[in-house]
Amino acid sequence: MAKKGEMSLLKAWLIVAASLLDDAIILLLILLGLWAFHVKITWPVIVAVAVVIIAFIVIMHKAVVPAIRRRKISGAEGMIGMTGTVTEPLKPAGTISVKGEYWQAKSIEGNLEIGDTVEVTGIRGLNLEVKKKNHERI
Repeated sequence: MAKKGEMSLLKAWLIVAASLLDDAIILLLILLGLWAFHVKITWPVIVAVAVVIIAFIVIMHKAVVPAIRRRKISGAEGMIGMTGTVTEPLKPAGTISVKGEYWQAKSIEGNLEIGDTVEVTGIRGLNLEVKKKNHERI
């Protein structure tokens, strides 16, 4: 099962299959055009084209599908799960620093002090919802 923010393998492969489908249709139209003009295609050419298509599918599987399934790392969804440091006490609202950026935040677990390490659990507008992470202080 896909983790939160990730796409399922089936959905990723459906996207890849849809993108390959138009290439297959174009190849079929080219072959039909060659057949209509009585152009003969030899078996070595057919085998070479099949090998190229198989290699392309393997590359899609190894490179593209994992990239499609990867968790979003930008936007609101990318913030969830990130860690930050409290820069202004959260009683329950205050300011935290995440990757060098300051954000308004609200603690979902009570008051937090400056230096506490927090994890982003949600986003409401431009405010982050956070909880204390492993009871650590920086």
